[in-house]
Amino acid sequence: MAIMSDRWIREKSLNDNMIEPFMDRQHRDGTISYGLSSYGYDARVSDEFKIFTNVDSAVVDPKDFSPSSFVDRKTDICIIPPNSFALARTVEYFRIPDDVLVICLGKSTYARCGIIVNVTPLEPGWEGHVTLEFSNTTPLPAKIYANEGACQFLFLQGNEPCEVTYRDRAGKYQGQRGVTLPKI
Repeated sequence: MAIMSDRWIREKSLNDNMIEPFMDRQHRDGTISYGLSSYGYDARVSDEFKIFTNVDSAVVDPKDFSPSSFVDRKTDICIIPPNSFALARTVEYFRIPDDVLVICLGKSTYARCGIIVNVTPLEPGWEGHVTLEFSNTTPLPAKIYANEGACQFLFLQGNEPCEVTYRDRAGKYQGQRGVTLPKI
């Protein structure tokens, strides 16, 4: 299994729409960086957020998830309460090739502030907006900046296409658009 270079990511994105919209270089000018890097792609967080709230004293249950656990916000800056959590999505829409596994890593700029982005895989054949999970581990409110870098995706190419892709098994998060809540 090899990690794929900027050249490969660019080619797959421009020719096969693997990432769209695709930013062909790192953008940094006063923002948290995003776009193509040497061996990865830094995706942006959109302006759609679901912020955990305890207004209704809901219990978080992954098998019976209540949307009342969140408040929806469309904003340029999301404030996550202390020791809390928010869901968001990438600006970019991904189409993962059948012989590639993608790993999502949080950006160090956020990690150094106590804001953790969940590490998650994008399986071969999956496509959609990536739902991002931000945890504020600090005792202070924390800001997330829409349309700026949130996480980096690393593309690992297998020695051959897998026998069954995420698409083939009709995965529950296939083709997701917007912020997607947990499903069984």
